[in-house]
Amino acid sequence: MAKRKVKVAVISDVHLGTYGCHAQELNSYLKSIDPELLIINGDFIDIWQLSKSYFPAAHTKVLQRIMKMLAHGTRVVYLTGNHDELLRRYSGMQLGGLSIEDKLLIEIDGQQHWFFHGDVFDVSMQHSKWLAKLGGQGYDLLILINRGVNHLLQWMGHDRISLSKRVKDSVKGAVKFISNFEETAAAIAIDSGYHYVVCGHIHEPAMRNITTTAGTVTYLNSGDWIENLTSLEYNDGTWALIHYHDLNLSKSQDEDLLEADLSLVQLQDQIQKHLTKVA
Repeated sequence: MAKRKVKVAVISDVHLGTYGCHAQELNSYLKSIDPELLIINGDFIDIWQLSKSYFPAAHTKVLQRIMKMLAHGTRVVYLTGNHDELLRRYSGMQLGGLSIEDKLLIEIDGQQHWFFHGDVFDVSMQHSKWLAKLGGQGYDLLILINRGVNHLLQWMGHDRISLSKRVKDSVKGAVKFISNFEETAAAIAIDSGYHYVVCGHIHEPAMRNITTTAGTVTYLNSGDWIENLTSLEYNDGTWALIHYHDLNLSKSQDEDLLEADLSLVQLQDQIQKHLTKVA
């Protein structure tokens, strides 16, 4: 299968190491594209949840896929999020085509783009991190239950549902938080003179113009690979919000990847050895 040429691709909130991560689908998506620049906008590896010792082969293959993309010339920028905040001590590190940053400001075809994860707007992260972690564990459990429910619904011939989305849509506080998040990001971007602001964090894919008294900015959110399975792609002067299920990709075999799968212990050991070298 020929890969699609993409100038910029953006993914976020993959949460490798959690039960809710759709790693197999993400691997199929990444295998289908050939981006010049891949931006991972936070919460790629869920360091909060690594203590579960849950890191199956499908999750490892996503890491292998990223490494293969790097080896074939794709530039990868890893922007840190709240679930992988331990990597923020290495912000500014560059190794070949891979760089780790907290935010990214770049010009694309003459337009200023501001990329960052978005957890800086989250009050629970700033003042009650333990509460945010507890919420993350509850969310992971809800996603696991949701998978079981959807398997049963499909077996009965019914459509899939998203329990987490229903919870968010039914709670006024959650709806207000998402709205405030988007408006805050847009207002700062407008005041800074940026044309686009690109976030993750809230697992809510979006692409729309936001106008304030100071001007207009295009707000983009790449969504997640837990509920929505979405990404952003830029080509020929245009951004597009990509939904995995619209691509009709098959979960192909991975003979092109490394044959040996790393266990979680081996993976952690290799990451630690690498970080020790660059520290």
